[in-house]
Amino acid sequence: MAPKWRELADRIAEQIRSGEIQPGKALPQIRDQVEAGEGSKSTVHQAYKALEAEGLVTSSRGHGTVVRPRTRLKRLGIARYDKVKWRDGDEVAFIADRVASGRAYKRNEQTQSVSRVQASGLVAEGLGVPLGSDVYARARLVKEGTQPTHTLTSYYRPEHVEGTRIVDPTPGPAGRGGGYRVLYDAGYEIDHMKEALHARIPTADETKLLQLPMGEPVVELHRTTYTADGTVVEFAVGVHAASRFAWEYEFKVPDSANDNGSDKEGSA
Repeated sequence: MAPKWRELADRIAEQIRSGEIQPGKALPQIRDQVEAGEGSKSTVHQAYKALEAEGLVTSSRGHGTVVRPRTRLKRLGIARYDKVKWRDGDEVAFIADRVASGRAYKRNEQTQSVSRVQASGLVAEGLGVPLGSDVYARARLVKEGTQPTHTLTSYYRPEHVEGTRIVDPTPGPAGRGGGYRVLYDAGYEIDHMKEALHARIPTADETKLLQLPMGEPVVELHRTTYTADGTVVEFAVGVHAASRFAWEYEFKVPDSANDNGSDKEGSA
């Protein structure tokens, strides 16, 4: 026989999956569940924690335990970097994701800090510079409303961005068209990029920053951006809450036999 907390958790989970309890709806306070005869305080607390570990609810101070949205935010692949969006318009990548997902956005949902740091092993390899070299780090925390969705830190060689809006710490995208438009105006037009993804357990700091429920993994993204001659103009590391994104890629299938090897390695 299952323990009482498990029975309660399973019953609430079924109500969530059937739509009886809608996304965004707060579950009753623990004391209210106790008064309703659902069990002791520890029983209800354990049931709510199980639902959180299963990714059905989130819990935070001041908001209680809330049913998660069922529709994940699209994280576009190639389409989010379309030059028409940032070169000819003002739709930076995270905004392109929101538009494709039919979700509202505000430009101030991206905050940032800019600092000059010494390149770690990962960053040095990504940018192609010696270990310990001075590089600029532009770190962003991106939210949807009040909920963080991911972090993204872009690293640049100083000679590429010194004196540009990229190293301006003002919150929000780096002006019209964001960082890629800044690079374009400085003579570094992006041509192709490579993205690598892997899932892992978050650190304690990441769990707190992204407001992750117990047991939720993160997806770490490494993005390397090149000009046509192969110069690396950005290396970025993103940490995404795994349950808040659906990754979507659409691309032309290569035919190397007919392309005569003309495709660039890592183009995306």
